[in-house]
Amino acid sequence: MSLPATPVSAAAGPLRDTAQLVHDVRAVHDAGALGVLARTDGPYGARAASAGRAELHGTDPVAPHSHFRIGSTTKTFVAVVVLQLAAEGKLSLDDTVDSRLPGVVAGNGNDGRRISIRQLLGHTSGLHDVYADPADFPQTRSASAFRALRFRTYTAAELVGTALRHAPDFAPGTDFGYSNTNYHLAGMIVERVTGNSWQEEVRRRIIGPLALAQTDAPATSEHIRGPHPHAYRTFPDEPEPVDVTEVNPSFAGAAGAMTSTAHDLDRFFTALVAGRLLPPREQAEILRTIPTAGDLNEAWPGSRYGLGIIWIPLPCGGYWSHPGDTFGYSTRGGVTPDARRAYALVVTSEASEATDRAVNDLAANALCP
Repeated sequence: MSLPATPVSAAAGPLRDTAQLVHDVRAVHDAGALGVLARTDGPYGARAASAGRAELHGTDPVAPHSHFRIGSTTKTFVAVVVLQLAAEGKLSLDDTVDSRLPGVVAGNGNDGRRISIRQLLGHTSGLHDVYADPADFPQTRSASAFRALRFRTYTAAELVGTALRHAPDFAPGTDFGYSNTNYHLAGMIVERVTGNSWQEEVRRRIIGPLALAQTDAPATSEHIRGPHPHAYRTFPDEPEPVDVTEVNPSFAGAAGAMTSTAHDLDRFFTALVAGRLLPPREQAEILRTIPTAGDLNEAWPGSRYGLGIIWIPLPCGGYWSHPGDTFGYSTRGGVTPDARRAYALVVTSEASEATDRAVNDLAANALCP
């Protein structure tokens, strides 16, 4: 049973904006998504619409204020924390990894003495992605492995150590290569510098000041706080989608463990791009970009990466974003350079080329005047 696209809130303004959002959410659903929830914020206020179901075998629609795992969108929060520490003089983006984490990055050609914190945040370190090889991360290979490992606790040091079994993908600073390993190290540096976990610093520096009441940075709890749609993933050893909603988020850590809502993500990215989280010098650093490569550039041709944030082109210019994908939740969203228009969206099934195309159309309609 498929539920129709439904407007779940609408502020005063042209009805065509609400109708367009409902149409675009339906298009994402029809492209293969089980459930979809999108929100837009702009000159005429906020709107939201949903389509599909909250559970595979249920009939309830996706709730308007749903919580969800945001995956790699977490990286933007962590990057802001690191840049705030730089602004306070507690570290420098030019510090080497080894100067902050002595001896941690070594072996198999990996050398933390040659990698800077800036290179971690901008994915130019060359470090191998810990999730790139199924042999290193078996819970992505089969439903049986997922079930056996879903509640296992990982440490950042353990995940980094797994990545360091591989040689670097390239010499530091010579190329772009998206690697989650970089942000596990960034989280470790935050802890070493502050004495607090990266989660504590995100709460103190971002979640609290911006009143992101529906955003959480969990450590090991498998539960998603608040109402949430279930997420599903397919595996080679089972023909039916597997419910992967509950999982210990420590496997993602500072690279992707957070949960949030569309409302809070719009609020966060708007505050960041408007300059309310960083001083001018650090604001310039986070928004200084280089061309992406690999999967990022295939999904968003012409995209550019800053420090934990991505510039994605649009017909009317472009917007700042950081997509996130994790075990059945695909998060998309961002804000225009003038911070006047924002959107956030979650799809509760694995992203595909078809759903990404439909989401890109929704983004253009939401963000272009």
